[in-house]
Amino acid sequence: MNLSSLTPPAGQKHRKKRVGRGMGSGKGKTSTRGSKGARSISGYSIMRGFEGGQMPLHRRLPKRGFTNIFKKEFAIVNLRDLEKVEGTVFTAAILADLGLVKKLGDGLKVLANGEITRAIEVEAHIFSKAAIEKIEKAGGKVRVVGSAA
Repeated sequence: MNLSSLTPPAGQKHRKKRVGRGMGSGKGKTSTRGSKGARSISGYSIMRGFEGGQMPLHRRLPKRGFTNIFKKEFAIVNLRDLEKVEGTVFTAAILADLGLVKKLGDGLKVLANGEITRAIEVEAHIFSKAAIEKIEKAGGKVRVVGSAA
């Protein structure tokens, strides 16, 4: 057996239907589209979600919940993350370089998960109260930047 002797299974290959090639072809005049109606006209396209006049699914399903358009998404850093990395000064740019913050969003928020044992200086948009206490207790400084609230 070689590659040149391989053939597809019977019925797998179909010849392309050539429409609109004259009356003698059997597919002329209306080109299998019928006489009238939207689908017979060139440029016809169905509306997305259209179900033939039946109420579409996206209108049949109940609407639930609430989306706050003023919601703020903060990049979150915990104290345990700051404890693991070297350095004493941390800003949003430095944390992005270190890989602790992927997408800054509306600002940087520091949370108090974990412990901090050395004096560090942190610059962020928002701090939790417990994070401020832990950083200052370790001898560090907290600096709030910009207005994110």
